[in-house]
Amino acid sequence: MNLRTDIPMTKEAFLRWVQRQEGNYEYVRGKVVMMVRVTRNHGFVTRNLLLLLSERLSSDQWNVFADALAVDIGESIRCPDIVVEPVGGEGSSVFTDAPVLLAEVLSPSSLETDLHEKAEEYTALPSLQAYVVLAQDEPRLWVWQRDGDGLFPRAGEMIEGSDAVLELPALGIELPLVAIYRGVR
Repeated sequence: MNLRTDIPMTKEAFLRWVQRQEGNYEYVRGKVVMMVRVTRNHGFVTRNLLLLLSERLSSDQWNVFADALAVDIGESIRCPDIVVEPVGGEGSSVFTDAPVLLAEVLSPSSLETDLHEKAEEYTALPSLQAYVVLAQDEPRLWVWQRDGDGLFPRAGEMIEGSDAVLELPALGIELPLVAIYRGVR
């Protein structure tokens, strides 16, 4: 669940303020949005995806983070559950400069935001190749991937079922949903 505050703030003020806070916050078009605690299933899906990506991607070529780096999207600053970016970047930065894959695990209150607002914002990033939104309680996800012309589809492709596989051609890997959803009850 996301809680919106009524305190308007500039992006610069938000960046100074958020460094002194505990918990996770996003900045959405001038408003601070507090990200509340997640469920155990949300944690399983995030952890499993992080581990699978870390196992399958070369650490010489890719950085894989969970709940660590923010994405500056002009009017907003978002904090995806998973970020994959090329190796490099300033060590003291709190932002990813060139995300290639971003993933969000749905919470009951984030359905509209993750499937619509963030999909529109993330797919406008020039470096992004794939955006994945994962259900937290069943093997189901939606994926937006750039096509051969460099364009994203309007809607994400839904992939579901424990025997299904998430193919990520830009990263040269496939992830079985049964492994992503291990431990989910």
